Amino acid sequence: MDNADTRTALAFRAAEEADVPALVALIESAYRGESSRAGWTTEADLLGGQRTDPEGVRAVVASPDSRMLLAEEDGETVACCQLENRSGLAYFGMFAVRPGLQGGGLGRRVLAEAERAAREEWGAREMHMTVIVQREDLIAWYERRGYARTGELSPFPYGDERFGLPQREDLAFELLVKALD
Repeated sequence: MDNADTRTALAFRAAEEADVPALVALIESAYRGESSRAGWTTEADLLGGQRTDPEGVRAVVASPDSRMLLAEEDGETVACCQLENRSGLAYFGMFAVRPGLQGGGLGRRVLAEAERAAREEWGAREMHMTVIVQREDLIAWYERRGYARTGELSPFPYGDERFGLPQREDLAFELLVKALD
């Protein structure tokens, strides 16, 4: 499937326990290892190891205050994201688009659906996310979609291999925020 196919009908749904293995594989393929280099969201030059694990994804799926939103084409999962309800705010994370489909508008569509769901289903007034500050291209992508850099930094969890193996010593996350009017 080429990038032009991302204009086909997408079906969105909340993930279930049975989706966890496919979600972990999708998230890993978008951010880590050689497969991630087929897309532009790779973190392979910043981090080795894993991006997530079944326990982390399962916790999102099982929590009453969060959901893992899936985007499917022809019954096949092609993208996902985490949404967490934080009392008037929504947190957006674990965003992944299959590497071979990146750059064709699929990510924009998933982000728009996540914003709609947070606003309409939870009454969220803002969407929050954290992005590794060294990911200037990714931050610029979010800025083009209305997210603002806050300058609020949080440390990378060095020493916790559940989040990857850092390839440099200066990693940090920046909070990005968007009003959901």
